Formats: sequence, structure tokens, C-alpha cells
Amino acid sequence: SPNRSMCPPFSRDSGNDRSGNDGGQMNGIVTIGAFSVALHPLLPWWLLATLGGAYLALILFAFARQARGTLWRVVAGLLITGALLDPSLLEEQRAYQKDVAVVLVDRSPSQNLSNRAQETNAALAEVRRQLGLFPDLEVRVIEGGGGSDTAEKGTELIGALQRGLADVPLRRLAGVITISDGQVHDLPAVPSQNAANVLGFDAPIHLLLTGDPKKGDRRLMLTEAPSFGLVGKPVELKFRIDDLGSDQGGSAMVTIRRDGQSLPPVTVPIGEEQTVELPIEHGGQNVFEITAEDGPQEITKVNNTAVLSVNGVRDRLKVLLISGEPYPGERVWRNLLKSDPSVDLIHFTILRPPNKQDATPINELALISFPIDELFDIKLKQFDLIIFDRFQHLGILPDEYFYHIVDYVKNGGAVLESAGPSSAGQFSLYRTPLNEIFSAAPTGDVLTEGFRPALTEVGKRHPVTADLAKSDEDAAHWGRWFRQIVATTRGGNTLMTGADGLPLLVLDHVGKGRVAELFSDQLWLWSKGFEGGGPQAELIRRVGHWLMQEPELEEEALSATVIDGRLEVERRSLGNQPATVDATMPDGRVVKLPLTDIGHGKATAQTAAPDQGLYRVNDGTREAFAASGALNSLEFRDPRSSAAPMKPLIDATGGGVQVYEEAGWPTIRRVSAKSERAGRGWFGLKQNEDYVVTGIDQSPLIPAWAALLLSLGAVLLAWKREGR
Repeated sequence: SPNRSMCPPFSRDSGNDRSGNDGGQMNGIVTIGAFSVALHPLLPWWLLATLGGAYLALILFAFARQARGTLWRVVAGLLITGALLDPSLLEEQRAYQKDVAVVLVDRSPSQNLSNRAQETNAALAEVRRQLGLFPDLEVRVIEGGGGSDTAEKGTELIGALQRGLADVPLRRLAGVITISDGQVHDLPAVPSQNAANVLGFDAPIHLLLTGDPKKGDRRLMLTEAPSFGLVGKPVELKFRIDDLGSDQGGSAMVTIRRDGQSLPPVTVPIGEEQTVELPIEHGGQNVFEITAEDGPQEITKVNNTAVLSVNGVRDRLKVLLISGEPYPGERVWRNLLKSDPSVDLIHFTILRPPNKQDATPINELALISFPIDELFDIKLKQFDLIIFDRFQHLGILPDEYFYHIVDYVKNGGAVLESAGPSSAGQFSLYRTPLNEIFSAAPTGDVLTEGFRPALTEVGKRHPVTADLAKSDEDAAHWGRWFRQIVATTRGGNTLMTGADGLPLLVLDHVGKGRVAELFSDQLWLWSKGFEGGGPQAELIRRVGHWLMQEPELEEEALSATVIDGRLEVERRSLGNQPATVDATMPDGRVVKLPLTDIGHGKATAQTAAPDQGLYRVNDGTREAFAASGALNSLEFRDPRSSAAPMKPLIDATGGGVQVYEEAGWPTIRRVSAKSERAGRGWFGLKQNEDYVVTGIDQSPLIPAWAALLLSLGAVLLAWKREGR
């Protein structure tokens, strides 16, 4: 009876060694299909070879002598050899595996245009229905192409496919049916040779195309866009308008808005690169929105608009520093301003006032003539900031030039006055026409006692001084000053106080310009580290940049940015913050965002910002803008429905293409590995016939008694033939 031997299951490609021995008895296997012949020699191979060689020699000798019965002797020898090899028949027990059919669904933003989302869902339902009719198929649905980075990276379906197949044996893959508009942006390069294995598997990739491939679209492309520009100077923007799917020609009107304000529109020809100049009016982010009018065909208007953010920077801030007399703090001012790479400093020190009378010859004086006409008349408007450091009015500047400075401030200029002891006397700048722009004035008294500068409640909220100290305890460790000019305020914001809570640092807006007053000349003690010093460098830097109207130091400001798919809003104020702000999304939706006070005069809010475009934020009095996405969105660069991008990959794998709206649904068939994989109106899925071996049946090929009888019969026939 047959001997059945069970083996652990293995795959046809698992690499199991079928030429080993079975308990030391099996010495060879010959396989034909699912059947194999195993040999179990009864004698060692060397002895069988020796006996076989001797027997072969005798047979050859018999053939040479033409002895009778030789042929039967050969038959008998073969039968005896077969009996000694003890062959047995092995039959594999195979369990065939289901093939895997993948439905790759495009869920990118372009699939939400027109009726593509509904078409995609309907196509997915129909494909799943047809695949469910095949019992030998395992259906796997993989969705991809979405995410917050599609504007930059586009639709990435192939990456989603490879991730979804990570746990699938590729030899079981029957095929991939893709439901998409065809605009896939992570397609591999298809080589001219061995194209069928471009993705590492030999299975067809089909495309069921959603959308109308006959419809065109207008798009606006920025071909060269600046990221920064100098304040007061225009930057150049290059762009092109294309009508996709139709003949280029004609013209289109383009409108441009800067920070929500409309600029003069321009009319440009279609299909030609154009250059326009964009004015940079202020430092920080200047947000431009460029929009082309609708075209003759429109799939989407998203790519008709581009949003550009240009960072406005100042070109070498020009500062005029006039020191009234030499003292230890003079060099501190100079060093602080010279250390700022963005500052171009001009410094004058008045060593010899006009009323000084002595007999020193003019040619022996190490002084130059003070160019008051050039500084305060001809070139006054070229300066961004004028600093008077312990300056005394000793007749050096006529009142006419002080009036020039007043007009300079009211028209956007800036003045900083660092008061010394002389500021309390009769030669004070406060006794000149400059008194019109000062919001605080000395009383005539000077305090010479030690005190620690402290932040006021307003100073703890003002961006110039808000975070100079991490806490009140930190500010309590600042070094002391020992002189303060007593002053009274009539306006402005007092950010720091000194002895007896008197005003120490006062900032104020005057017309279009700004004025800062520091009522002490002891700032230099901090720079020397006296009693631990203080943040003198950061204080002067911030005061200077606030005077020059840098946006990040505005005390009343609203800003918005889009970072990692989230809209972040910051509201700064010296007073009470509003409860909410209104955020207008690129699609026109208005969302109310609650503000959260985080201290230091700041309140923040945030929300998801997945869409590309311009976000507008309004708090009732101010408006801020934030641009999201790449300059030219890759996802909407060509929103047309087209099989062209995927055609090389489809052809390489033998797949097919069918448009959703044409010829009805494609029929899904099972095809052999060598057959055509697609045709008119049908998609083919390959039959792989993959299996797992679950066991082996073993039975003797020739029973021992049969081999013995046959061998004896052959010997008798040979003997009988020889006896004739």
C-alpha cells in the first residue's frame, strides 16, 4: 500500500530544497509538474556504480560477440537497477492562493473639481461590484493624493500605491485599476527596456479617467518672483497667462492688490511672459494678490490667482548722532549704533561752541566746520533718525533749522533725545521750537541718587520693552543709574520709570513721525556691567527700530502667517484685546477665531488652513494677510482631465484607459499571464496561479515483488534465447 508522508506547507517560490534526503534514505528527486520521483537506494552509490560498471562491461562484451539474449539481459539489468534504487512517486498537495486586485483611488484636491468626486465614488462602487464576482480575487482599495502639501508636491499616487502594497506578495498582484483625473506627479521614469518591471511587479495598471478631457482652463503662472525688496523701491514680477486646451491668443486683464489695496490693473497678451513693477511701501511682509480675469473655459479659478509675499527691507538706515559734549556715554552710543550692520552712522561731537573765546589759532584746532546747512537743510530728509545726545542749544543751530526738524518729524522722520544735566537748564532743547514735538519736558530739577530703571504697566505690553525682562524679579537685578532729569509728561507712552517713579523713557507718535525721550545720561553704566548691567544694547536697538517704524515693533498691530497648514494670528495692543477676529478663507468662508491673551500685550489665535491662497484677518480696525501654498500650485498647474501623464506607465504594464463618461463601464476580466491585458471596453486582471504546498503523498513507483518477477522473467527470457 502507498506510504503517505506529510510535509510542512511551502510556497512554490519559497526556495525549499527538494534534493535533500528523507531520514538518510532519500538521495535524489526528479520533478515533473506536481509529481516528483524520489530515489531510496538499497546499496551505497559507490557499490551500485561498481556493479553497474561491471554489468555494463559484460553487456558490451556480449554485444561485441553478438551473443543471443543480450537485449533481455539489458532489460533485466535495468529492472534490477531500478529495484535497487527503490523509486517512489511524490505528489504535492497544493492550496492555490487568491490574487490581489488593487483599486487605486485619487483623492487629491483636483478631484473635487466639477463632478469628479461624485464620479470617483460611483466608479469605485462599480469596480468593487465587478471584482466581487471573482471568488479567486482579494480586493484592496488604496486611497491617496491628499494632504496639506499637495500645492507643492502635487498628487502622489504611486507612493501611496507602493505603501499599500508593502505587505502584499507581488507575485500575487493581478493588476491595479486607478480611478483618477490622470494628473499624477510622482510617476517613475519609464525606461525603454524592461518597462514592464518599472514598479517591481508584472501586472497591468489601468486608468478609469474622471472628468471631461475635452474641457480647457485658464491659468496664471509666476515665472520669476522676488522674495524681498528695498522699501521705497519697486520690484519686478514676471508672469504668464495660458489658456490650456485652446489656441493661445487675445489678451486678459490682470488686477493686483497690495495688502488688500487695489493697484492699477494691466492688460496683457495671452501666452507671453510679462513684467510688472510692484511697489514696496513698508518693511516686513508686503502681500500681493495677482488675479487674471476668467478665460473662455474654466475648470477652476484657483489657478487664476497667485499670492506673493515680498519682505520689505531697508537699505542701510541712516542715523545722525550729535553729541553735545564728550562724556563716558558718548562712545557707548557710537559703539551700539556702529555694531548694527543695517545702520549707516554719521556722528558729530560739539567740542567748540560758537561762544567759546580763546587765542588758539584756527589752523591749530583739530576740528572741522560743523556742516549745519548741509545736515539740517539740504540732506535732512535723507536721514531715518536723528539722535541728540546731551545736546545744548548754544546758538549752533538757528531756530530756522529747528523748524526744519519739526517738519521732518511730522512728515515721517524720527528724533531721539538723550537728556543730560544741561537739558534742565536754559540751554535745553526744550526751549527751542523742538518743544512742539516733545511729549514730556524737564522741570529744571536733576536727581543724583541711585535708582533702578523699572518697566511701567504700559512698558510691560509695549513691544520695545515688553520682554526685556522675563519677570519683575529679573528686572529687579538690573544695575542702578545715578542721575535723572525730572520731567512731566503731557502725552505719549511712558515705558520706563526711574527715581520716585518719574518718567525715564517716553515714546510718542507725532504726525507721521516718532519721537523718543530718555531722561538720563547714565545708560552707559549698563554697558560697563555696573552691578550686573542691563539690556542696554537690545533697548537701544528696539527704540531705534521703533522710531524707524519697523512693523515687528508696532504697539498696535495685527499679523497673520500660515505655518504647516495652520493659520496663526497675533494681535498686539497696549489696551484691551478684542474677544475674536474674523478670518476669511481663500474660498470666501468667514471664521470667527477666539483670541487668547498670552501676556506682554499679545493675544493669539489659530485654525486649520489646508487650502492654498490668501487668508484675510480682521479685528474691526486692522486687517492682516497671509499667503499659503507654493507660488504656482503643482496640483492646479494643469487641472484638465488627461491620461497623458500616466500613458507611458500604462503602456509599459499592458494596461488600458477608459473615460468615465464614454462607452459606459469597462468590463473586468481574468486573463492569463501571456494574454492581452486590456482591450476596447474591458480591463484584464492577470491570473497568477500562485499556490502553497500543504503536503506530499509518497507511494512506491515499482513494488518490490513486481520488480523481482520482471527481473526474473527477463533473465529467463535471456537464458532461453541463448539456449537456442
